[in-house]
Amino acid sequence: MARSYAEFRVMRRIFKLLILLVLLATAGLTFYAHRPLPLPATPFEFELKQGSSLKSLARDMRQAGLLKQDQLFVWLGRLLGKSTQLKAGNYALEHPVSPLELLEIISKGEVIQRQISVIEGWTFSQLRAALNASPDIAHDTLNLTDAEILQHIGAAEAHPEGLFFPDTYYFAAGSSDLALIKRAYRVMQQRLQEVWAGRDADLPLQTPYQALILASIVEKETGTPDDRAMIAGVFVNRLRKGMLLQTDPAVIYGLGEKFDGNLRKRDLLADTAYNTYTRGGLTPTPIALPGMAALQATLHRAQTDALYFVSRGDGSSQFSGSLTAHNRAVNQYQK
Repeated sequence: MARSYAEFRVMRRIFKLLILLVLLATAGLTFYAHRPLPLPATPFEFELKQGSSLKSLARDMRQAGLLKQDQLFVWLGRLLGKSTQLKAGNYALEHPVSPLELLEIISKGEVIQRQISVIEGWTFSQLRAALNASPDIAHDTLNLTDAEILQHIGAAEAHPEGLFFPDTYYFAAGSSDLALIKRAYRVMQQRLQEVWAGRDADLPLQTPYQALILASIVEKETGTPDDRAMIAGVFVNRLRKGMLLQTDPAVIYGLGEKFDGNLRKRDLLADTAYNTYTRGGLTPTPIALPGMAALQATLHRAQTDALYFVSRGDGSSQFSGSLTAHNRAVNQYQK
């Protein structure tokens, strides 16, 4: 009987000790979970690769100097059920965070946001060059032709020019350039449909694609924003009257790599699909990426009788309603 009582007392002491150890461990883990981790560098950047485990991440963090030891971090992550919620990607810590905050960041996928700006008036080749030059982007299109890119993004058009909306795009480091191109394409489709639906009723344009073509010409011809709607008005007037558009940027686009920066008279006389001095109507495709302002101006052009314009040399244009007045303006500002 006495022996059984003694064993009971020992077991009770062991049980109390275990409870104490659990409480101490819990308190220690709680303290650890909320204590900020000093950053080895600011910002501290790290990559969580696809398929990485919490244990391998903790090991990498310890080797990088963020964690002094990795087992507590693993225990905390498993206790909170975060070990199966890790999101792959590139991360950056701008200030010290606690282990608990770090687990929240990687389980929510709060990855680094990079950005790239697509500029109004760029050609598709310039867009591709900008994507290729970015070190933050996966270059999946390097060996693809323009036609193959259009096929990959599900575009119905046969030519890529003008199909991508100029804007600043934010993305996670390591994102595919193909995904960014697809985003820009979808945004342009949406914006184009929106402005087309609210267009003026009396335009000589039959389809949204024709509006995109004319908007690209307006984009390239505009030297100052205040002239944009007037330039669109001139081209609309010329289309209505069956006049040649006679726009230099289209001729330059048609010349391609042959253009050396100096547009000559022989260039204006050499017939190409984009020579608006030798061919009537719109060019077969856009000649650049038009921005929202060019789209709006094209579909809500200024009400004007002007049929001509010439650069004043300061970015603005002089508009004329007759060839005689236009020739005077050319002599004044160009000669």
